[in-house]
Amino acid sequence: MNIRAVFIDMDGTLLTVSNYISRRNMESINKLINQGVMVFLATGRHYEVTAPYHKEIGLQTPMICLNGAAIHDGETGRMIQMEAVKVNEELLHHLTAETPCNVIIHTANGLYCKETNEEIDYWTKVGQIPPRYIGDLRQVNYNDVLKYSVRTSDQIIEISALFKKEAEVINWNDGFEMVASNVSKWSAIKKLLRAYRINPNEVVAIGDGPNDIEMLRQVGTGVAMGNASEEVKAASDFVTGHHENDGLAEFIERYLLRSKETFAI
Repeated sequence: MNIRAVFIDMDGTLLTVSNYISRRNMESINKLINQGVMVFLATGRHYEVTAPYHKEIGLQTPMICLNGAAIHDGETGRMIQMEAVKVNEELLHHLTAETPCNVIIHTANGLYCKETNEEIDYWTKVGQIPPRYIGDLRQVNYNDVLKYSVRTSDQIIEISALFKKEAEVINWNDGFEMVASNVSKWSAIKKLLRAYRINPNEVVAIGDGPNDIEMLRQVGTGVAMGNASEEVKAASDFVTGHHENDGLAEFIERYLLRSKETFAI
């Protein structure tokens, strides 16, 4: 493969279920970088809980965060692009206020949520920044929303469908997310490829979730993790191992790393 750039999802791809980068994944990424390939993180996470892992790997490339709604400079962390989403918030809060679910609102200035949970506690620990507000979201003002996330115990497609004309909706097994229309990891990748003058055919994308499907379909080589759903696997060119078994490193080692003999040819 003639590959110049690799875009890697984080949860369920780069990271173990305990939110660590395995030694094998780290070593394979470093070898790829030493080979001259540009490596990017493309995640649904916000910047504060992406940057520590970006730094751990030693990357300097821009970070794609919040499913493409934000791109951050890889050295300064400055947000170099953002895409705000606007939905009928009165309807959203009416539908979710009395429902057993959590609503998480990612803004350019911080996090607002209906209630806290283990995930938000983890974000606070890693990112060192607590939510700006926890409580009834009808009672607080916020601006520049980049992503809405509604978390329940199962899918609530009948609710998420109400917002499809206003936003890009991503359905998960435990709820749904919304970003601005026509925004995705792929839309952010396209902008970076133009900036670096890289052809999409020279790109590999690796992921496991519904928010990865478009980038897996559009790049030259899309790779689904073994833990991905059948829908994600169907959108990919390759399926590698499970994220708990270093599936990321498995693909990099098998298909992307060149031997010294290869360089000599």
